[in-house]
Amino acid sequence: MNPIVEKVRDDIFTAIKNDRLVLPTLPEVALKVREVADDPNASIDKLTSVIGNDAGLSARIIRVANSPLLRANRAIDDLRTALMRLGISYTCNIATGLAMEQMFQATSDLVDVRMREVWSRSSEVAGICHVLCKHYTKLRPDQATLAGLVHKIGVLPILTYAEDYPALLKDSLTLDSVIEQIHAPIGELILKTWNFPSELAHIPTQHLDFTRSIAKADYADLVTVAMLQSYVGTDTAMGKVNYNTVTAFERLGLDPDMQIAESEDLSEDMEAAMAFLV
Repeated sequence: MNPIVEKVRDDIFTAIKNDRLVLPTLPEVALKVREVADDPNASIDKLTSVIGNDAGLSARIIRVANSPLLRANRAIDDLRTALMRLGISYTCNIATGLAMEQMFQATSDLVDVRMREVWSRSSEVAGICHVLCKHYTKLRPDQATLAGLVHKIGVLPILTYAEDYPALLKDSLTLDSVIEQIHAPIGELILKTWNFPSELAHIPTQHLDFTRSIAKADYADLVTVAMLQSYVGTDTAMGKVNYNTVTAFERLGLDPDMQIAESEDLSEDMEAAMAFLV
């Protein structure tokens, strides 16, 4: 390992351990939404009042409820009816993911650009996850979407750290190397701190384990395939991965040679999924 990369990695982990680099916290509206979802006595009215305080999020949830993905035949224009169509669990996961977008912003231009790139990639992966989940598994599309949105959450504290070190920020090769090597364990740490369920908390590390051996497809498999598909045609390490060595494809019943974006069966759903994430 490059000694500079090693030093930065050790510094970041030490800073987190000593509370000098604070891990990101979920936006307040997301915390409140998850609180409602965890309450066995929660009601649609309670959830409506929580989300209704955030006009932007309310509008996006209504747009999700009207998405062609849900195959609904009647348009909805009010939040309560939208939540009744989606249900509490689905709304909780989608609202958490959408609210997270505000975390991917920074004060310095260089970091801001990088954070927006991470969010853009995560949104694309989440959209592909939603569609793959719906077509190839019996897992929950809302959970799959959230899995895609959080798979690179560990990049946030690394970029926050880099904001205080201009030399590192300007050395994109070293910064990329640091991100590549440590974003996964940091991401897992963040999701465990947020009390995410284990099938989501392990996403940052598990989606990068291309030779995992498990009995049946899970959310990490969806993120693995979606992430690799998002890099198709790029001159990157992920763009050059031999899909035949990636066990997730087989568990999902997918042909490794299939290009998801070019599949007629999936392309319409893909557009719909991307539409409610932007």
